[in-house]
Amino acid sequence: MATLVQDIALTPSAAARVAAIAARQGKPAILRLSVDGGGCSGFQYKFALADAPEAADTVAETDGVRLLVDEISLDLVRGCSVDYVESLGGAAFKVANPNAASGCGCGSSFAV
Repeated sequence: MATLVQDIALTPSAAARVAAIAARQGKPAILRLSVDGGGCSGFQYKFALADAPEAADTVAETDGVRLLVDEISLDLVRGCSVDYVESLGGAAFKVANPNAASGCGCGSSFAV
């Protein structure tokens, strides 16, 4: 059974963007955040729409949209917030991760 806790957070801006993308693709409004090895700083964030939470997922919910993190990735992103930011440089999901000791210039990878 998935655990609903506040170890992770999804901002209203990110929730609205996930809802819009999911509606366009005919999928549930569920965003999965995972961490993979790689990127220019050691670890990289990976986002994907999910159909449903898995048993060991940690779940945050904002405005009816869920953010899922698997138990292995959770140790690297515990306490993070996922936001959706639009700027002159483009639009993207951004992770504010208190566990990251450093990150890359593009914001898609980090080191602990």
